[in-house]
Amino acid sequence: MLRSVAAVVLDGVRPFELGVVCEVFGVDRSDDGLPVYDFAVVSAEGPALGTHAGGLSMATPYGLDRLETADLIAVPAGEEFTWRTYPPKLLDALRRAVERGTRVLSVCSGVFVLGAAGLLDGRRCAVHWHHAAELARRYPRARVEPDVLYIDEDPVITSAGTAAGIDACLHIVRKEQGPQVANKIARRMVVPPHREGGQAQYIERPLPRSGSDTVAGVLAWMEENLHREITVDQLAALAHMSPRTFARRFQQETGTTPYRWLLRQRVLLAQELLEATDQTMDMIADRTGFGTAAALRHQFQRVLGTTPHAYRRAFAGPGTG
Repeated sequence: MLRSVAAVVLDGVRPFELGVVCEVFGVDRSDDGLPVYDFAVVSAEGPALGTHAGGLSMATPYGLDRLETADLIAVPAGEEFTWRTYPPKLLDALRRAVERGTRVLSVCSGVFVLGAAGLLDGRRCAVHWHHAAELARRYPRARVEPDVLYIDEDPVITSAGTAAGIDACLHIVRKEQGPQVANKIARRMVVPPHREGGQAQYIERPLPRSGSDTVAGVLAWMEENLHREITVDQLAALAHMSPRTFARRFQQETGTTPYRWLLRQRVLLAQELLEATDQTMDMIADRTGFGTAAALRHQFQRVLGTTPHAYRRAFAGPGTG
């Protein structure tokens, strides 16, 4: 049973990511019939700590010994976590916690602390997409998945940037105390109890461009004709090449295939239309060259990990959707 929760912090802790853990587990909601957790903020580097936020500092009376009795230990993100070293006593405490079955949760770059403790070895793990390559480089035995919001490899749970920590915290509550408790906490926080999709829908991915005139004109034509059915034979004819030569040259100059380039461009246009217009799915499918709403949904979910409807709910501006 989840009763005791400790958030362990280091110098440079990020207030929002710490606040996520405090908000889910550190607020007394017994007036709503919700459980009250024995919650503590634990310092791994002395009683007073700085943050990255405009000179804000914090103090706590709790030291690492408080981790020994916790059912859940959360490690929020911090400044310079992607390259700094960590106190050996903290890493030892985290290893002991996992050995005795205590759950350990990281929020965003807090996952680097878990990596330093060896807790990611052989495990799938989540991190903010901006840090994914560095995490994989520093801890090659970790199985980094940059597109997900959180991963539960019990007893190690890792989450991506910022608000994904809320998703992971509510997931733990849901797992331990059921969906009704998690949903009530989410309602009090005015957040969705579960978000669809993964990080892919939040990542800006510029399309590969060509630095050569060989296919640059073809790329421009493709952008202007996304609504059409486009074949490699057509594109090769525009470039005055054989289909085989064109496909090889396209790959060399853009780093991807014509099909993948076209698919990503169509998805990008669909994202723009979902965000900025109230056009129906059939209309968007027609404008983006997918043809049908079913095809749009299939490819959109394949690329971004969420549905067009869910994306519109999350990102549509006022007066749209």
